[in-house]
Amino acid sequence: MTIKSLEYFATLVQQEDSIPLFEAALSIAQDIDPELDLDALQTETDTLAARLRQRLPADASSLQKLRLLNYYFYNELGFSGNVNDYYNPDNSYLHRVLHTRRGIPISLAVLYMELARQIELDVHGISFPGHFLMKMTVQSGQVVLDPFNGTSLSREELEERIEPYILQQDFPDDFQLSAYLASASSRDILVRMLRNLKALFMQHKRWQRLLAVQERLLILLPHDITERRDRGLAYAHLDCPQAALQDLEAYLAQRPYAMDAAAVQARLPELREAIGRLN
Repeated sequence: MTIKSLEYFATLVQQEDSIPLFEAALSIAQDIDPELDLDALQTETDTLAARLRQRLPADASSLQKLRLLNYYFYNELGFSGNVNDYYNPDNSYLHRVLHTRRGIPISLAVLYMELARQIELDVHGISFPGHFLMKMTVQSGQVVLDPFNGTSLSREELEERIEPYILQQDFPDDFQLSAYLASASSRDILVRMLRNLKALFMQHKRWQRLLAVQERLLILLPHDITERRDRGLAYAHLDCPQAALQDLEAYLAQRPYAMDAAAVQARLPELREAIGRLN
């Protein structure tokens, strides 16, 4: 992570209605490869889109385009879910997904949607619980796709997938599947990608990587005090007591009665003592 790459990311995501999703998602990988050539990766993706565009009949309908894109992406290019190493962080970095052709649903969806955009297909992401999805409106209705393999999902299959996330055994009377199929904004998608990485880095105690993710999350969600708390915890693990203290004190000031307030408060004396030793 560099200050320059963070500033670049901040520039990309500052306008809510015009975030270049693919470029911003690509730039996350600068945390692990600061010298990554984003222009070259965009050109590589543009070339893939151009090959597909050349095959499209001039009068191709949206549904025809979608079928061609699906075949091209999954059968010819060979993109698919990384079933053998699902929790590898590389599955969330688009430059790695481009080269290995393996990813998780959200990273595959971001690549798929970029190719769709370049052939004038309006494919949207869906922040479905547990498994990111995609959708497109066609003349006959709405097509919902699983980015893992490109399959189209029926209403029954979607309800089956949502069932573990519904508290009751049976669907409540006011259940509306459409509420779970809303289009995700570019900001929502970037946050979800970063939180996937966050979960992995917290689990494996990779604090430097976690700090880089937290910096980006706070660019996207500057007022999210829990993300600031988690940045403070990363700083604490990296022996940066002053930065950790500032973040954790800010958290307690806003959430003095949070369930973890006592645990966070208990860390402050050690941080203050560490600052005293440094001074």
